[in-house]
Amino acid sequence: MHPDQVAEAVTPEKATAEGIYGTLRALFPLAPEAAPRTWIRRGMAAAAQIAAVGLGAWVLLLRIPGLPSWDAVYAEDWWEFLVGAYQHPWRLFVPFGGYEQLLQRAVAQFVSYLPVARAAHAFAGVAALITAGCALFIFHASSGHIRSVPLRVLLAVGVILLSSAPMEIADSTVAVSFYLLLAMFWAVLWRPRTVAGKAAAFAVAFITAASISIAILFAPLLAMRVFALRRFREHAVTAGWVAGCLVQLPIIIMSYVQGQSRLGGYGPTDGSDNRLGNSLTFYAHDVVLRAIGWHSSWRLESLTGRDWATVIVAIALVAVCAVIVATQPGARPFVVVALLTGFVFSMVSTILTPWVTVSPVTIQQESAARYTALPIFLIEAAVIVGVDYALRKRRGVPSRHEPGRWYARAGLRPALAVTALVVILATSWAVDFRYQGIRTVPESSRWALHVEQIRTGCLNSPSGEFRLHGPTDGSFQTGFPTYEW
Repeated sequence: MHPDQVAEAVTPEKATAEGIYGTLRALFPLAPEAAPRTWIRRGMAAAAQIAAVGLGAWVLLLRIPGLPSWDAVYAEDWWEFLVGAYQHPWRLFVPFGGYEQLLQRAVAQFVSYLPVARAAHAFAGVAALITAGCALFIFHASSGHIRSVPLRVLLAVGVILLSSAPMEIADSTVAVSFYLLLAMFWAVLWRPRTVAGKAAAFAVAFITAASISIAILFAPLLAMRVFALRRFREHAVTAGWVAGCLVQLPIIIMSYVQGQSRLGGYGPTDGSDNRLGNSLTFYAHDVVLRAIGWHSSWRLESLTGRDWATVIVAIALVAVCAVIVATQPGARPFVVVALLTGFVFSMVSTILTPWVTVSPVTIQQESAARYTALPIFLIEAAVIVGVDYALRKRRGVPSRHEPGRWYARAGLRPALAVTALVVILATSWAVDFRYQGIRTVPESSRWALHVEQIRTGCLNSPSGEFRLHGPTDGSFQTGFPTYEW
């Protein structure tokens, strides 16, 4: 047996009892060793995973009602990234919103080589495939903390059926970074045994850090990893994150110097007088309350009022997490870190964009829904990890124990926990599968109409060039460029 495997031949509970170092090591369990497979089984497994990604992408494309997501290019995918790719080919390192969005610009650059009429299909399809790929990555990366394959499938399905996704982030390249944050969290905790796994972790970390600035907030968790895991070969994900930050930080600094960074107060001033208080209220009302599902939370709110509904959900979540922490010592480090990570990301994101915390929230509009994706997903992940540890205890009952009532009681509680978990999540996913939100665009935004306008403009232009002024979508941009073909 490899020395690293010997070192890992301890239970998480024992590691937790060894002090801070042991507790931190429990956050990064070595992934289970895969059983030997023949080439036929490997091929079948690869085919099944490719099919799962395709199925996940197809399901995501169905989640937007009204005008299908593949019939419209959404928001910045159109007037910032695609137009930028047409006007300045392969100019990928350009600040927008105060930071670099490398993945979005790279996707737009490849889309620009397609016929213009196919751009909508490409943006929506690529975004859905990337999201489904994140779900598959999380299925593998969570193997150290979730040994039950069905529960890991449940976690991956949670990415595809995230309750807040139709509101803003589904099927758009501009918002796919918020799915990458989910994958990045698990990449930081993952200790893959294979070179392919380490390469995947590096790639996820690099792309995430180079495409969304708040990925910098993973620094404390990565510092814990460096402290707990001393060997260099354990830090492919750390290297990927550092490489991504080296791309991101110069853009952030340049934006700050030019006065176009949220760090310097760029943007609307609404809500800036009480940023901390508004962000705490946002976390309570838009993360904690919505953790039970978008429509379910609105039904509860209609019965009790927003504050009382938030208190009810908060008490329920605290009770569930308290039971997990009290009864499953091995799950404690993960539960604490997952909940704190979600809280920090929500707070920092909304403090830097204070106007979203005071924007009216209705059942069909939440301007900051993207900032709820990671914290809500991590609440679900914490519960799934706790249930998995309970199942491990059930499987680990020594055979010398007498069968009968004691064993039945030991198995009944995990079974009830699994049943309750599946029922609650499935109910939320079913109700929230498809609904109208910000991501839903009007018929007038059909991509074919824009294509016809561009084609007609170019045909009628004596010079063969066509200029179209950018849209005004209510964002804090002070102006939009003139589009030229």
